[in-house]
Amino acid sequence: MTLFDKIDKLRVPTHVAVIMDGNGRWAKAQGLERSAGHVEGVNTVRKITEIASELGVKYLTLYTFSTENWNRPQQEVDILMHLVVTAIERETPDLIKNNVRLTMIGDFSRMPAEALSRLQQCMANTSHCTGLTLCLAISYSSRWEITQACRNIANDVSCGKLLPQEITDDVVAQHLATASMPDPDLLIRTGGDMRVSNFLLWQIAYSEIFVTDTYWPDFSKEDFCQAIYDFQKRERRFGKTSEQLTKN
Repeated sequence: MTLFDKIDKLRVPTHVAVIMDGNGRWAKAQGLERSAGHVEGVNTVRKITEIASELGVKYLTLYTFSTENWNRPQQEVDILMHLVVTAIERETPDLIKNNVRLTMIGDFSRMPAEALSRLQQCMANTSHCTGLTLCLAISYSSRWEITQACRNIANDVSCGKLLPQEITDDVVAQHLATASMPDPDLLIRTGGDMRVSNFLLWQIAYSEIFVTDTYWPDFSKEDFCQAIYDFQKRERRFGKTSEQLTKN
């Protein structure tokens, strides 16, 4: 029996978020340029999107390019932007075929206009799809997102649309870039580092976390299934005791 078969399809996490780390280290280990790791990483995105859809995951959010990544050498930034745009354009027909809807979150004001326009066209082309939602976090950081939410809430208060005492967890969540999605049930990080790297800090408050030493280019469908299988063996208490959960 494969790991895929062992997974209870009725208890698959609704939302899986992934920090795709290790492209550069993978390339270095192979004696290749860093760009080769990013190219291979794109192939992994295709495979993981496929298996997530097959398992019945509803939302898959991939940390594609952080706001901090703008500080990398310009040549690497240009290569990454080109890779993301061309890969998404190339994969759009298959996304539509597999009923996958593409969305994005991030600070798009920093993105090259042509790249943004082409990605927005891909989103429009898949907007009718009703299966898996593939969300790319591009030019994204959680601190940027939370800061923007605070500004928008403050503006609502100053305009009289909202009273300070009416600001709740739900109000904050509604002002985040992920307002249309449920919080991640599972956060996967490849590459072995034990940190969340400014990714979905508000949303992962109660997410289960799975870290693997495997670099993103080597992360396989079976590895994804292992993360899901591991998730299903955990007890999610949300602040309660095991006894309370048993009584319910």
